Amino acid sequence: MPDIQIDRAHMAPSILPADLPELSDDECLARLARAVETPDSTRLDEVAALIGRLAVTIE
Repeated sequence: MPDIQIDRAHMAPSILPADLPELSDDECLARLARAVETPDSTRLDEVAALIGRLAVTIE
């Protein structure tokens, strides 16, 4: 079986949401709490991104 060469110059994209500013875990959690406190369907993308950001931290 031949060796497989890996080109590390083409790394996989980050799984962190790109549209969120750099937040500490506490800031992210507080922002998520504020976003879900009052249901607003226009903030679903933000809520999903914040949950994704926290899920990456937990892993």
